[in-house]
Amino acid sequence: MSAARTALIIGGGIAGPVTALALQKAGIESTVFEAHPTAADGVGATLTVAPNGMRALAVVGADKAVCAVGQPVPGTVMADAEGNVLTSTPGLPGLPDSQTLSRSALYRALHDHAVAQGVKIEHGKRLVEVREGPAGVTACFADGTEATADILIGADGVHSTVRTLIDPAAPGPEYTGLLGFGGFVADSGVHPEPGHMTFSFGGRAFLGYWAVPDGRVCWFTSLPSAEPLTAAQVKELPAAGWLAQLRELFEGHRPGEALLAHTGADDLLCTGGMLMMPPVPHWYRGRMVLVGDSVHAPSSSSGQGASQAAESAVELARCLRDLPDPEAAFAAYEALRRPRVESIAAAAVRTNARKAAGAQAPAQRFFPTAEQMFGPVHRHGIDWDQPVPAV
Repeated sequence: MSAARTALIIGGGIAGPVTALALQKAGIESTVFEAHPTAADGVGATLTVAPNGMRALAVVGADKAVCAVGQPVPGTVMADAEGNVLTSTPGLPGLPDSQTLSRSALYRALHDHAVAQGVKIEHGKRLVEVREGPAGVTACFADGTEATADILIGADGVHSTVRTLIDPAAPGPEYTGLLGFGGFVADSGVHPEPGHMTFSFGGRAFLGYWAVPDGRVCWFTSLPSAEPLTAAQVKELPAAGWLAQLRELFEGHRPGEALLAHTGADDLLCTGGMLMMPPVPHWYRGRMVLVGDSVHAPSSSSGQGASQAAESAVELARCLRDLPDPEAAFAAYEALRRPRVESIAAAAVRTNARKAAGAQAPAQRFFPTAEQMFGPVHRHGIDWDQPVPAV
């Protein structure tokens, strides 16, 4: 196969638009095909794009679009269940601020920025079949239309269709044993340190919270559950019942008890079962390759899902730019990315185990420094101009 000059990108969430922008920078023309009829407004809860993710977005010029809708939260506080601060840091020097925002706001910002840069995004295109030939690959959509290019990139999330086309035996997402909840609370008497996200360990549960610009406090936690309910299934059950469970879990917790006491049924956010991708044996086959959550979605406990998707999008584009054919590029891309994403995913598994342990998880009294905790992940950067060698 000759070098790729055109690409079909399946999925218009986070990885899709960033991949298209990176390919554009590499001189490769692409079109993004999204199954939803419009940009995914109202999808998901709040997430964080970490400094390494912001650096990856800066490579393709998308960082400013995210900063325009995000809230900078560079600092971190570690606390115990009694409200004692164990360690506090304003952020790692020399790095961009982490940005906190809703998933739908991130989708919209990346979508609109990509379109403004000339990326073509087509909606209502649900992939059903792929045909590969010596001269290219053709995507067949549920509406009867088709599109052909040199390569096809699966950026279609944890329930990826492209992953199963590459390998029918590929694993699907795994349930972590935790349900995600959160909320926005006013007048709770809780006043987090400005510009810092607090992580409270110990007691019977984990809690994260920070102050948002309108004066409210945003909080999030996870509830151990044997049943892997979706967000829709969680919402079908009375919110008052979930609140009662959460209030019992945080009884005596500072400030969890106060935050839950001031959270009403209409304020409760339910994100459903927290999923993650196990190691995927085959990242590519022929003219098809995976990127983002379709191949390496860590648990949300990592705080790295969006950031890792952005990193992989940029690295894939570099490999396609520098190597003589798609399979050589795909092999180099996997070699660059697999060790890092699997290490981050494994760390999140350990975090989930501590959260699921509930009352058996003791408060930690001593923490490593912020540099030790976050430096190896947050300081990662991609040198766009560095040539990629073949593997």
